[in-house]
Amino acid sequence: MALVLMISLGVGACGYQFTVEGPGPAIGGGHVPTGPPVRIALHTLRNNTFEPNLEFKYTRYLRQALQSAGSATIVEDDVSADFILNGAIVSVVLPSVAFSQTQTQESRVTVNVAVSVKHRKTGKTRWSQATTNSAEFFVGASASSSGAASGLQFNRVLQDRALEQAGQGVAEDLADQFLSARDQGKFSVETKKSLPVSVSESARPLSPSYGENRSVPEAP
Repeated sequence: MALVLMISLGVGACGYQFTVEGPGPAIGGGHVPTGPPVRIALHTLRNNTFEPNLEFKYTRYLRQALQSAGSATIVEDDVSADFILNGAIVSVVLPSVAFSQTQTQESRVTVNVAVSVKHRKTGKTRWSQATTNSAEFFVGASASSSGAASGLQFNRVLQDRALEQAGQGVAEDLADQFLSARDQGKFSVETKKSLPVSVSESARPLSPSYGENRSVPEAP
């Protein structure tokens, strides 16, 4: 036992350190991205619903999710990008989950977002995806109850929070799908390869240029 302790102290005193190479395990067991991120220009999502300013929030959520996943590098202009992402908030639905005879007690926000990615130079669509996410919230007051004005205002706050939660879930799902598509090679950038010179062309003698001095045989 003493001998083992002396060896351990000796190794530590000599400055030896044990290091681990490689990316290591991902936190939470997530997907580890492979290869460089895709240079992409993210356009603001179109808002096809009646919810105001929802396009700016959802575009920000999608930007953050793509960057956090390590699958994309967001550039500010189209010229600097290899691909362009466009999309739209297709719908927002507010179905009732639980209700009494007089009012809705619990409601659910369901949002649907569709996006597509095109190659900037060719305009060809490389990837498209639509996803749906939901979030529930409790309704505190109805229009006929006491304190209706403040109650309905508080309900709106809860609804906005549910919209944000559903939008964040949509963004995370789209980022995961985008990462899987990138690993499948759907965003590979095509490069032009130089054609090989044929042997007959390389061995063909060069014809003399115009005006080149050539010896003329003398007349006998």
